[in-house]
Amino acid sequence: MHGTSEILSLSRYRSPVDAQQRTLVTGASGFLGAHVVAAALARARTSATLSEPYGPPVFAQSRGSSLLVPRFGGGPRDAAEWLEFDFLEFDAGALLDELAPTEVIHCAALSSAAACEANPGAAMRLHRETSRRIASWCAEKGAKLVHVSTDLVFGAEDAPATGFTEDSDTGPVSVYGRTKLEAEWAVLEAAPTASVARLPLLYGNSGGRGLGASDSILESVEAGVSPKLFVDEWRTPLEVSNAAEALVELLEFESGGPVHLAGPDRINRYVFGIQVLRAMGLSEPEAHGELEGVSQAQVDTGAPRSRDVSLDATLASEHLETKLLGVVQGLERAIAP
Repeated sequence: MHGTSEILSLSRYRSPVDAQQRTLVTGASGFLGAHVVAAALARARTSATLSEPYGPPVFAQSRGSSLLVPRFGGGPRDAAEWLEFDFLEFDAGALLDELAPTEVIHCAALSSAAACEANPGAAMRLHRETSRRIASWCAEKGAKLVHVSTDLVFGAEDAPATGFTEDSDTGPVSVYGRTKLEAEWAVLEAAPTASVARLPLLYGNSGGRGLGASDSILESVEAGVSPKLFVDEWRTPLEVSNAAEALVELLEFESGGPVHLAGPDRINRYVFGIQVLRAMGLSEPEAHGELEGVSQAQVDTGAPRSRDVSLDATLASEHLETKLLGVVQGLERAIAP
């Protein structure tokens, strides 16, 4: 397994934008993926020319129609080329051969833990086998790969006070976490220079879709339903557009291995919910009145849950120009007009 000693040798291997680059974002219609597309387009626009007014091409793979995917970043929708392609039905190599990307940010995943428990075969095919295929193609063609993983590769034991580092022993408790860990192994075996970015709980603007940790809370409260939030589950949340910017920056690094992209605040889900409502203008008593604090044992979520998978993102903070934001700053960004 790649550890801290290897990733500490990170060095930028090219200018931020190469005129010949062709960027592919998989899972582009998802909560994270839509923001990654926006961040990739912003990077591409820095080298726009008269012949390429949006800069080098950005391809956005989506399992279904992209028509309802929100546009972030203020760019025109057709700045990215959207493609419908289902990795569970077709070989990823066919898409890669057609597009010939020079870099890939692989976000596609079966992100519902309950869905993974119900269909572990599909989770394994999408997470491990598709990721292995993409990594093998990238290694063969010399394309840079940033593979998106999760803090849920941990969880069998609680995180130490400072959070799990890249060298900490893994131990997933769910099918989702286990298949994502196997995907990490498959990717680094096939493409040792790939970056494996472990992400935490993500929150922020989902474009009105009620996705992510904050918008799901706001949607429930708006509907008159008190969200049940865990008082005994601890995470290190990160605002989704902030995560997307960090993922795009990882394309500029030559060395590979795991790297944690997480916020600096260790916080339980209930307190996080209070902060979300406070950011929307509610008073402390009003915020508490809208939420219900519960323990994990009180709620059946359809999949085993970890108690504390907090991540230590010191490594990323020392090497990336993108500043990983705390919850207060992240919520300010998420609700900014």
